[in-house]
Amino acid sequence: MSLLELRDISKSYGEGATEVHALADIDLSVDGGHLVAVMGPSGSGKSTLLTIAGSLEEPTSGEVRISGASLSRLSRNDKARLRRRTIGYVFQDFNLLPGLTAAENVALPLELDGILARKARTAGIAALEQLGLADCADRYPDQLSGGERQRVAIARAVVGERHLLLADEPSGALDSTNGEAVMAMIRDACERGIAAVVVTHDANLASRADRVVFLRDGRIVDPDAPAAPDVLMTPSAGDGMAGHETLKESR
Repeated sequence: MSLLELRDISKSYGEGATEVHALADIDLSVDGGHLVAVMGPSGSGKSTLLTIAGSLEEPTSGEVRISGASLSRLSRNDKARLRRRTIGYVFQDFNLLPGLTAAENVALPLELDGILARKARTAGIAALEQLGLADCADRYPDQLSGGERQRVAIARAVVGERHLLLADEPSGALDSTNGEAVMAMIRDACERGIAAVVVTHDANLASRADRVVFLRDGRIVDPDAPAAPDVLMTPSAGDGMAGHETLKESR
């Protein structure tokens, strides 16, 4: 079963002469247990694709379905509940709460779902240990390095019974060793049945995915097209426009 379905998704900003077409006719399905990597140049729509897939932004047209539920039919409260219970999201700027420790940040989604604080903390610490952060459990975000904060954000996204993981450059602030640990953790989550979509400019990390999606100029493109080398080599920090898909078996 496809845990994430994007059907004919388009996204435009502005009107008239200032209108910008960020995404155009995107179709993408991700089954449980599968990891899809999204690559493309800066401004190609990778981050926009994630925010729409995660119900953080509405498409101009098209339909998003998560675990079979159409997001267009859900109320704002229902969407918030869906994000809390079903979707793990890793943002480029981490979005950790400064007043909570690393363990508390990771455990928070579980507590909001009604899990007892002690049980939630145990699960949170276990997730931190998997990423080599056991010693950081009681530190606050401003006491952590950028790489440590990134790994805390990853742990928060995969803890619990999430069905869909959306990650925007999850290894962007990490060295190669910690980047590999993050990808291993995401793959472990997929082995448990999670569907994962990861935006990355790192071809080595993308090679760990089951499929690779290439975006350019608001559309899914063939990686063998003439502009494909630019897609692979251009970093994606700060991207927020456009999208298109091509799939490649890479394992």
